[in-house]
Amino acid sequence: MNGPRRILGIDPGLRVTGFGVVDLVPGGLAYVASGVVRTGSGGMPLRLGVIVRDLAHVIDEYLPAEVVVERVFVNVNPTSTLALGQARGAAIAAAVLAGLPVHEYTAGQIKKAVVGGGRAEKLQVQSMVSRLLSLPGLPSPDAADALACAICHAHGTSGAGALGLRAYRVRHGRLIST
Repeated sequence: MNGPRRILGIDPGLRVTGFGVVDLVPGGLAYVASGVVRTGSGGMPLRLGVIVRDLAHVIDEYLPAEVVVERVFVNVNPTSTLALGQARGAAIAAAVLAGLPVHEYTAGQIKKAVVGGGRAEKLQVQSMVSRLLSLPGLPSPDAADALACAICHAHGTSGAGALGLRAYRVRHGRLIST
């Protein structure tokens, strides 16, 4: 790695969308920024527009190299699942319009990478994100989830975790890069 690699994590939500920006630097991760996009009241099209617009501003300000979005899980309530999917689509649209690659992880994958268990509680995620990034306090739950997305991707694409990004085959009992 030549210089820092900036990663924008997004935790989509129709009312509150969290974002977190970290730099992958030699020796670890560096916190850059985090916050939330609040869509306020109004119809679905207006809320989705706020998500796209505000995330476009975040992308313009922090210039990430790539974006990570939490993958939607199927909820008991199909209406909630659909709304979350639309918010997620708006977040992805903002990244794609900026020409950025988008990566996706499930909530379980993110929690396992950051906390060590896929069923971690929100407070556990907030605490570990704060520790991993040496923050002076706990970020908001939505910002912490977004930072956790970025941390998960950083861990999975650097060091031994980067093995999963390359194509390999086994030849004579050895891994060979293809």
